[in-house]
Amino acid sequence: MYALGAILVSLLALVLLLRLKVRIGKAMTISAVLLAVLLRVTPGEMGAYLAAEWRDRPFMETTPYLFVSLTVLLLLVNVVGEAMNQIGLSARLVPAMHGLFRSRRVALAAIPLVMGLLPTPGGIMLSAPMVREAGDKMGVERSRLAAINFFFRHQWEPIWPLFPAVPLIVTMLSISPGRIVAYHAALATAGLIGGIVFLLLTGIPPRRAEHMEARASIASHVKDLVLVFWPIVFTAALYVKLDVPPAVGIFFAILGLLLFHRVGVHRWAGIFRAAREADIVLLLFGALWFKLNLEAGGAVEAVVAFFQQIHMPSKLVVFLLPFLVSFSTGVTTPTVAITYPFLMPFIQKGGDTLLGVETLAFAGVVFGLAISPIHLCLALSASYFNAPLLRIILRVLPAALWVVAAGIAMALLAP
Repeated sequence: MYALGAILVSLLALVLLLRLKVRIGKAMTISAVLLAVLLRVTPGEMGAYLAAEWRDRPFMETTPYLFVSLTVLLLLVNVVGEAMNQIGLSARLVPAMHGLFRSRRVALAAIPLVMGLLPTPGGIMLSAPMVREAGDKMGVERSRLAAINFFFRHQWEPIWPLFPAVPLIVTMLSISPGRIVAYHAALATAGLIGGIVFLLLTGIPPRRAEHMEARASIASHVKDLVLVFWPIVFTAALYVKLDVPPAVGIFFAILGLLLFHRVGVHRWAGIFRAAREADIVLLLFGALWFKLNLEAGGAVEAVVAFFQQIHMPSKLVVFLLPFLVSFSTGVTTPTVAITYPFLMPFIQKGGDTLLGVETLAFAGVVFGLAISPIHLCLALSASYFNAPLLRIILRVLPAALWVVAAGIAMALLAP
């Protein structure tokens, strides 16, 4: 009970600090400090945990590597946006999207949906400059743009095998990937429908003159989209095919962008100056520290033991435990790795795997991630779109509840 209370108090402190207009990076770091104090995680214990992490995990999964690589990636995303703006590519994005898709709503959702196929931490920032540019031209309110970019990017997570949680569940349950994808498709479908209903059908201003269908040819629109998207596709291809870190890939993409468009070297310093954003660095530091405190302080194990002690109803445990862990940590795969072993008695009975019940568990994971202020993608969206974090969460909440409803339906109706 104490560990659960410490987590809730720390998250409440984060929300209060944001309401007091404290910048999100500083608020996140203060919340992490508070959690460390409440869980009594000493510097020595944290050092020992980091040393064990360094010894037992692959280098690219260690916290120091994640901090450095994500910081570089997110700062360089700002540089990409600035470079495209100075080159003039940003101004061509909206007409091209309108000319190809005809629907402004489809155009807004398609960008993060396509980029969501790349499962890299912080990858939400790859689509953010495009969504912000397109949405600003349409006059869409920034918190809605942040919610669209955030929510639609994550709709692949229940079914896309490049997200580690899917193969992890397949391995843990010893079943075929097709069966998991078939059941989880209910979550992805519900999420898409909820996103369309609550994020796209309302809040989009009427079409203005500059939003009329472009008269250029389809080939011209495709060319403009290729010029805008190729740095992101290049980065994604290097990551998926050659395992090149996205931070490295996007750096070379920026160099290629500047050279291809013959941007004078004397202008490069001004473009790279867009990477100076101290609050993003502080935000990453605070979010990763918060997660480390939970792991080093044994908070998740304590919460699990508490649920067992109070004899909570089985299906409520199946949903609530993954929800609380994902809400508290903001990460998917560790949530599955931590909680599923405790849920096995509910998911597997008499030699049968109850995939409807498992789908309810993953709905808890998805719902927690969708509304967690610790979720890095959500926090970064608030920072990049300069929108209140709570307002973004409230915009996402109705659509995320559709995922919960789908999970409940699968647990009750599916075998």
